[in-house]
Amino acid sequence: MGYKAMKHGAAGTGGKPDKISGGQAYEWARELYAEQGVDVEAALETLGRTPLSVHCWQGDDVLGFETSGGKLTGGIQATGNFPGRARTVAELRADLEKALSLIPGSSKVNLHANYLDWDEPVGRDALEPRHFESWADWAVERGVGLDFNTTFFSHPMGENGSLSSADQAVREFWIEHGKRCRRIAEYFGGRTNQICVCNHWTHDGAKEIPIDPLAPRLRLKASYDEIFGEKLDSTKMVDAVESKLFGIGSEAYVPGSHEFYMGYVLSNPGILLTLDAGHFHPTEVISAKISALLCFLPKLLLHVSRPVRWDSDHVVLLDDETRQIMLEVVRCGALDRVMIALDYFDASINRVGAWVCGARNTRKALLAALLEPTDMLREMEAAGDGAGVLISRQESLTMPMGIIWDRFCEMHGAPPDRAWLRDLRSYERAVQFKRK
Repeated sequence: MGYKAMKHGAAGTGGKPDKISGGQAYEWARELYAEQGVDVEAALETLGRTPLSVHCWQGDDVLGFETSGGKLTGGIQATGNFPGRARTVAELRADLEKALSLIPGSSKVNLHANYLDWDEPVGRDALEPRHFESWADWAVERGVGLDFNTTFFSHPMGENGSLSSADQAVREFWIEHGKRCRRIAEYFGGRTNQICVCNHWTHDGAKEIPIDPLAPRLRLKASYDEIFGEKLDSTKMVDAVESKLFGIGSEAYVPGSHEFYMGYVLSNPGILLTLDAGHFHPTEVISAKISALLCFLPKLLLHVSRPVRWDSDHVVLLDDETRQIMLEVVRCGALDRVMIALDYFDASINRVGAWVCGARNTRKALLAALLEPTDMLREMEAAGDGAGVLISRQESLTMPMGIIWDRFCEMHGAPPDRAWLRDLRSYERAVQFKRK
């Protein structure tokens, strides 16, 4: 059904349009995209099989389940006290399951090392796969992959730095933690038959500019060299290192800067570089870095977040930068080279709602990129038709993507927009608000 039929209605109606069914609306939208050379069915298939790694720490404000009790340090801050926070592993998994049921497409679950499921105290330098066995059982039962993260923050041994610390005992503690996390990631990959990404980020830094900025970076490099010295099965796990330019308490200096980690991954093939949307200066965006880095690196890991003036980890919106990140990936033809994970936490609103809203917006941004008439725009650009590119890009913003998104949700058994909020509110009343 083309534009004229949609506008004037079927023959014999006197020009009054009939009520359009969901199927008719989808076919109309699909035809509009086809006129620009976009294969909607192919876009939906690609969107569905592109995994999105959903972070566990949105559900409990990054506290984890160490028996000593959680206390956020190392520049990590979750603001708000909305009722219903997950307090146990079982509650977190229940909330994750609800969230995943509302997020269409292929998902993984991303764990931090402080989310072990064990009744007795375990030092972070003593973690083993058995402490996360129930997580692997849960993931296998639900057919989802697992990713993993070292947890250098929120620990007494990390109060004055970790891998770059001048204290050798502190470094050795965290080096051992890093080694054990890698083995847990390898275990996850073997159990789920999906490669587990083990991401490494340290909170190390200084409030004032140090006199000796080189020494901490050399210690950080040496620590990572030791952590990555053990060769593990690359079909089961892969390492990634994450930069950050500043943070609370490290406003002036961070040894693990973007340049440090770029140099490290270029010197150590097989290790991924992680770009977090909130880990750069307020006027700096990661979308501008993706194509440049893909010239030199085989793969990248993205942490999609939303900074508001600093690395505040707000819920992801369908905003300009999120859309541009996905456009960069798709335009580069790099969906098989870029892994996409989420990293935000908001304790001021319903936590499951935050999870789902951010994840759905991330997927919508990717859908918008897949529905862009890139081939047509590339031809215009090559022909020097700048006006055509500008106008066509702007007009693409008002194309009926929402109709295509609703079809995607239907295909994957998730409620469409305008419906999942009711589901969330029912869960909130029946489950979350009963937690005291």
